[in-house]
Amino acid sequence: MNSLEVRNLSKTFTIIRNRAETVSGFFIDLARFWRRVEHIPFTALQNIAFSVAAGETLGIVGANGSGKSTLLKLLAGIYTPTSGTIRVNGRLVALLELGAGFHPELSGRENILLNGALYGHTRVSMARRVAEIAAFAEIVPFLDTPLKHYSSGMQARLGFAIAMATPAEIMLLDEVLAVGDLAFQAQCVAKLRELQAAGRTLVLVSHTLELVQDLCDRAIWLDKGCLMAEGSPEEVIAAYAAHSAMPAAQTPVWSG
Repeated sequence: MNSLEVRNLSKTFTIIRNRAETVSGFFIDLARFWRRVEHIPFTALQNIAFSVAAGETLGIVGANGSGKSTLLKLLAGIYTPTSGTIRVNGRLVALLELGAGFHPELSGRENILLNGALYGHTRVSMARRVAEIAAFAEIVPFLDTPLKHYSSGMQARLGFAIAMATPAEIMLLDEVLAVGDLAFQAQCVAKLRELQAAGRTLVLVSHTLELVQDLCDRAIWLDKGCLMAEGSPEEVIAAYAAHSAMPAAQTPVWSG
């Protein structure tokens, strides 16, 4: 059974650009500004098709701007496709921007309860997880301190810890392992391995190619919105590296 099925998926955005060539020209034509605006279509993804089996970990690689994050937002339901279909079988949680639902005036404890509600959990069930989450995020001494006094790293660790304590059948992860020091990154990888052992389906976007090769069962490579390769992580990474003219010795190295 597939957890995710993507068929003929495309996404086009409209870019609005002012045609005035100078600042003075812009102000002179301000009354007619609407006539000087261009609406330019930009295709972020074009005719993408793949599936992810239940319990499988899929890695997505590609250069910046290749459409990786757009694809995850489509899978998460944040964007709607321009064309094509997405079928999701199971509860899905997306870790796209760690801490995006945090409130800076609330404490770490209060943000845990708030984010738990956003993930669909009751206050009582999240209250039982507070100690576990705080320990994993390494924020125990600051649990009742307002979040605005946390460092960005502390906030990212807390966001990851909350998501890991409330796992779903399908989890989307966009560069979420680029938080904390090497010890915390290794702790995150260990947690992902626990989820894999429990049969969770993971979709992982990362520029750290060795991490993709180490964690993923399969991988896909996106370039300028097109699916360039699909297969084993080793094959896909080799194709991506060759296309980028990046010798293997220069590929990013995972230290976890």
